[in-house]
Amino acid sequence: MFSIIQAAGWPIWPLLGCSVLALALIIERFISLRSSKIVPASLLSEVLSVTRTSVPPADVVNHLEQNSALGEVLASGLRALNSNPRCSEPELRSVMEGTGRLVAHRLERYLSALATIASAAPLMGLFGTVVGMIEIFGAQIPSGGATGGNPAQLAHGISVALYNTAFGLIVAIPSLIFWRYFRARVDGYLLNLELASERLVRQLVQLRA
Repeated sequence: MFSIIQAAGWPIWPLLGCSVLALALIIERFISLRSSKIVPASLLSEVLSVTRTSVPPADVVNHLEQNSALGEVLASGLRALNSNPRCSEPELRSVMEGTGRLVAHRLERYLSALATIASAAPLMGLFGTVVGMIEIFGAQIPSGGATGGNPAQLAHGISVALYNTAFGLIVAIPSLIFWRYFRARVDGYLLNLELASERLVRQLVQLRA
C-alpha cells in the first residue's frame, strides 16, 4: 500500500484525507440514523394510547422527549397543550412543525459534507492526473543536451496520473452511493415523523372537543 502511495505522488494525500473523512462520516451516520433512535416501532401507538383520555403530565412528556427523534416531536405538541390548554390546532401544528425542522436539520447533519467529498474527489483525482501529465511532458524534454527524455521521470508521471485518477473514483463512488442511501433514509424518517405528528394532532383535537 505504501508503495502505491509513493508511486501516486503528493497529490494523493488530499484524497487519502478525504477517504478517511468519508469513512468516518459513513460510520457516524450508520450509528446515528438507526431506526431505534429515530422512529421506534411501537412508540406512536403507545403515545396514542396514553393520550386517548387525557394529556400526560410533564414528567411523562419529558421522558418521551428523551426517547427518540419521534418522541421529541410528539412531546413538543403535548408540552404545548400542558402549558396552554386553549392552544388552537394551528398553533399546535406550528409548534410540532418547528420541532420537526430542528430534528430534520439534525438528521441531515454531515450529509452535505459527504456529498461534497463525492463531488470533489474526482476533481482532486483529475488534478493528480494533470500533475502526472506535466511530469510526463517534462520527461520528454532533453536536459543537458542529452538526446531523449528521462525514462524514470516518464514512468513516475504515468504512475501519478493513473493512480490519482483511480483513487479519486474509488473515493467518490462509495461516497456518492452512501450519500444517496442516507438521503433516502432521512427522507423516509421525515415522512414517518410527519404522518405520526398528524395522527397525534388529530387525536389531541378530538380529545379537547
